[in-house]
Amino acid sequence: MPLPRALEPFRLGRYRVLAFAMFLSVFGAGMWAVALVNQVLQLDGTAVDLSAVTATGALGMLVFVLVGGIAADRFPLASVLRLVEAANLLTAAAVAVLAVAGGLRMWQLAAAAFVFGAGFGFFYPAYSASLPRILPARQLLAANGTEGTARPLLQQAAGPAVAGVLIGVAAPGGALALIALCHAAALALLLRLHVPGQDAGPGAETTAGSTGEPDAEPAGGPGVEPTPGSTGGPGAETAGGAAAAPAAGSAGAPHAGAPLPAPGAGKRPPPQEPAGALRSVRDDLMEGVSYTVRTPWLLWTLLWAVLAVFLLLGPLEVLVPFLVRDRLGGDASVFGYLLACYGGASALASLVVASLPLPRRYLSWMIVLWGFGTLPFGLVATTDSFWVMALCLAFVGAGDGAGMVLWGTLLQRRVPRHLLGRVSSLDFFVSIALMPVSMAVAGPVAQVVPLPVIFWTVALLTPALGLGALWAGRMREDELAHPLAG
Repeated sequence: MPLPRALEPFRLGRYRVLAFAMFLSVFGAGMWAVALVNQVLQLDGTAVDLSAVTATGALGMLVFVLVGGIAADRFPLASVLRLVEAANLLTAAAVAVLAVAGGLRMWQLAAAAFVFGAGFGFFYPAYSASLPRILPARQLLAANGTEGTARPLLQQAAGPAVAGVLIGVAAPGGALALIALCHAAALALLLRLHVPGQDAGPGAETTAGSTGEPDAEPAGGPGVEPTPGSTGGPGAETAGGAAAAPAAGSAGAPHAGAPLPAPGAGKRPPPQEPAGALRSVRDDLMEGVSYTVRTPWLLWTLLWAVLAVFLLLGPLEVLVPFLVRDRLGGDASVFGYLLACYGGASALASLVVASLPLPRRYLSWMIVLWGFGTLPFGLVATTDSFWVMALCLAFVGAGDGAGMVLWGTLLQRRVPRHLLGRVSSLDFFVSIALMPVSMAVAGPVAQVVPLPVIFWTVALLTPALGLGALWAGRMREDELAHPLAG
């Protein structure tokens, strides 16, 4: 019996192992958000204490996400994922034991938050880089849709809800114990994971392209940016380890949207002496940065994303709660319902996109979904109706979720595999770099600028900047020069 398109990746055992490990890890992260707050309150902590602890976790993620991308490109991906879950397991177990024994201190919570944040910085690039090695290119959209559906449902809804129930009925540390159990189960699954082309011995390199799938595509699929070793000659990397034909539109020469190959790109660096390790890390990072700068569609999407996140996140997280209070007469629970509408719509839109073929104008659609999805955001500051506010935020969330599925798929299909970990981590780093700034300035700006002006500026300026990025990156020409099937 044929499976729906969104579920096709689950036919492959390797993907099932990776996906369910991700589900468990994300569910544990959702519980940690609530368990952390509870432990801070149990220690008679203040809002300043909670802010310091959560900021420490964000710092761990910010510091290590770029290093995590380098690790994903240099080391076996399954090993990176296992080490992350092992660290998460030990950290959650230690905090649970300390909580039950009554010996937990605030600095220990901050240290645990730092470890969890750093772990996410390693997990995300390794997970993203694993998908194109496990799945045929045509199934990457469905796999990214699965992640886009699971994250808001498990991390923002189910995880916090279960943690809240456990905190209410269980002994101290009950939620923390379940978090440790989730990471233990994820680690047990990852011990069975084999990422083809990396973890096998010599001569055993196979990927989804060699599992009998008739339509498995070369690594990255048609349209992957050319690098040395991917022009169809000897040593070209493909999903099955064989030589591939030149990407569509390349003709063995530079083309619209394609960067000039960097000397030595695609080669794994030789073992480094300790004295040269720091230089090697820097060189690896700069190779990913250089590729991004030389790839117009990638560069301009990232630049636009930085500005879009800066414009949207502060008003959403900081100013909407005051609109709920002043316009709706609601409290934090009403704000929570609105965020649930945002997250639920994001999950549903991710599932819908995962069920459809990749659009021919994939870059244009990505910009439209992300950019024009913010248009109703202006109404949030002018309505006195909960349902209008909820519908507007659901529309914004749907555009965000759908665009993210397309974006993740394009990274996996168009970025060369040996650079995917670094580019994914750079994408994540750049995307979150201005989030704290956005939240910090939203309040002061609202003291001098009326809220409707702020919200309508975000609603209209975001798509306008998106259209500018579409033009500056020559994306419409690029997507036709690099068609992606499926």
